[in-house]
Amino acid sequence: MDKLWLEHYPPGTPAEINPDQYRSLKELVEQACRDHASRPAFTNQGKTLTYAEIDRLSAQFGAWLQAEAGLVKGDRVAIMMPNLLQYPIALFGAMRAGLTVVNVNPLYTARELEHQLNDSGARVIVIYEGACHALEKALPATGIEKVVVTGIGDLLGFPKGPIVNFVVRKVKKLVPAWRLPGHLGFTEVVARGAAHRLKAVEVGPEDVLFLQYTGGTTGVSKGAVLTHRNLVANTLQMIAWLPELQNQGESVVITALPLYHIFALTTNCLVFTAVGGENVLITNPRDLKGFVAELSRVRFSFITGVNTLFNGLLNTPGFDRLDFSGLKVAFGGGMAVQAAVSERWKALTGRHICQGWGLTETSPVATSNRPKDEEFNGSIGLPMPSTELSIRNDAGEEVEVGEVGEICVRGPQVMQGYWNRPEETAKVMLPEGWLRTGDVGRMDARGFTWIEDRKKDMILVSGFNVYPNEVEGVVAALPGVLEVAAVAQPDPRSGESVALFVVRKDPALSERDILTHCREQLTGYKMPQAVYFRDELPKSNVGKILRRELRDEVQRLAGGQS
Repeated sequence: MDKLWLEHYPPGTPAEINPDQYRSLKELVEQACRDHASRPAFTNQGKTLTYAEIDRLSAQFGAWLQAEAGLVKGDRVAIMMPNLLQYPIALFGAMRAGLTVVNVNPLYTARELEHQLNDSGARVIVIYEGACHALEKALPATGIEKVVVTGIGDLLGFPKGPIVNFVVRKVKKLVPAWRLPGHLGFTEVVARGAAHRLKAVEVGPEDVLFLQYTGGTTGVSKGAVLTHRNLVANTLQMIAWLPELQNQGESVVITALPLYHIFALTTNCLVFTAVGGENVLITNPRDLKGFVAELSRVRFSFITGVNTLFNGLLNTPGFDRLDFSGLKVAFGGGMAVQAAVSERWKALTGRHICQGWGLTETSPVATSNRPKDEEFNGSIGLPMPSTELSIRNDAGEEVEVGEVGEICVRGPQVMQGYWNRPEETAKVMLPEGWLRTGDVGRMDARGFTWIEDRKKDMILVSGFNVYPNEVEGVVAALPGVLEVAAVAQPDPRSGESVALFVVRKDPALSERDILTHCREQLTGYKMPQAVYFRDELPKSNVGKILRRELRDEVQRLAGGQS
């Protein structure tokens, strides 16, 4: 497919970036810390660390990893914590020591944690104390040699830090860290690192930076192998795409999505570090009232999120009274942004949500809309600089413009493969570096691409394809709907039919209201045949609705189980 999209790039946007501008992300981060030394880098719960402080503390942490933990280039370090100031220190420290970082969801169970630690071969784990209950069970069956434990308040200063830690431990009844053999405190480790010097490590573009695990909702979690070059490339692609980032040091981004997830890791942590911006870290975005209170204290220019996060904020009292005069870009990804949510966001803030798209396997951003476009078009936008998209059929052959097929991606941000899983890698990697994404979509004559759905989420009604995103978008436009998910339900006549799970904003909203609205908007075979009201919908760690769990529930309901 010709690069149709280049003619529609924003003015001044390059067709290509140079992924070899830096030999490694280590080099990029170290240069950023020097260039922006006096500027605020990360803020959390009222405490701010400058780039100079991040530079010093991460060097001390890296020196400890080398000198006392005995790690050498290529060894793996697991980081398991929510958004805290400790995260960039641990991340950059491990990176500067030449190590590979394994990001771990702090909500994991012991079984999930044991799998990831053993699969990755991690030797050290840096863990938030609220996750120690899982590690206590998993630890004996892993190869972990050192455990570094941190509390939420560890870097917040005196007296706030100790008070926060005391309250959190008491309220949440946390497993005491002393029950983990040989554990050390995070602040103790950083202090001990000051007695050593960080040894210079030669890190190149093909060295592995992250084992970023994915696919846990569809089977055994797999580690996407992401190199320094992958992450340098995606960081530079985002900077090239967003001219709003060019005023270095003036960018403040709200980081509510977890940094252990690839979306916020790249678009927030790495991109804004590269330009000398400030990341305002939100530790618990599920506390929407507290989140809005945090937003009221800062004049922010960027915010990233998923549809459910933006929707949640719009429905939280006080959000409509915030100052949005500094907002330049609201960037959405992770799941489809619904038109109704984007329209409400624009009505309140003055800007649409700029939708992008990508995967863990693409580091993650592969496409984006143009931030200055006046209207929300529902597409995932245009391929990023140095990125190609191809829509292909099941045989791997390219289809005509406008036809639906599987979206395939090629570019310098595409992973090397799955860690120690050549069979899984072979399933998704086509010749000449193309990645099969599992997303079904179509591209128009301008190069804009629309996601129809994930292959596995598609509903087959009497031989017709029904895409949940379309049905959800229609239902979400109803004023009384807070959240909605559409999934396949077994049907004796049509094979499958559409089932809706709805969280109401208006308690008076009825099934009849929803079906009447759908009849006006959807053709017959797309009509929901069942509506289930719920108080909440199951979500992933970044707030993406888990259709798989809902499909499982529908199967139980169809089988007559409660």
